[in-house]
Amino acid sequence: MRNYIQPGDSLTIPAPSTITAGAPVIAGSIVGIAHGDAAAGASVDVAMTGVFELAKVAADDVTLGAPVYWDAAQELATITDTGNTLMGVAVEASATAAATVRVRLAG
Repeated sequence: MRNYIQPGDSLTIPAPSTITAGAPVIAGSIVGIAHGDAAAGASVDVAMTGVFELAKVAADDVTLGAPVYWDAAQELATITDTGNTLMGVAVEASATAAATVRVRLAG
């Protein structure tokens, strides 16, 4: 295939804002996790697939397989879809007492 570019498991894109390694990166419809730190506009490698542990909204009782969204205002994963960006699905339950949720990226 002459038009093949790369597998797409990771993408190198301009950082939409200052990014910290391990933080969600949302650039339009691109949603992933930063491999490293980057200043706004600098190149950042973004994981597009995989399972990541993210801080979540404390009140959320996340069930296995539930859609998980990113609340950019709070910088937390949430099960609330309104106004938030879909990250992926929960790969295990995460009760209200838990501070984090494990998410498989929608990629």
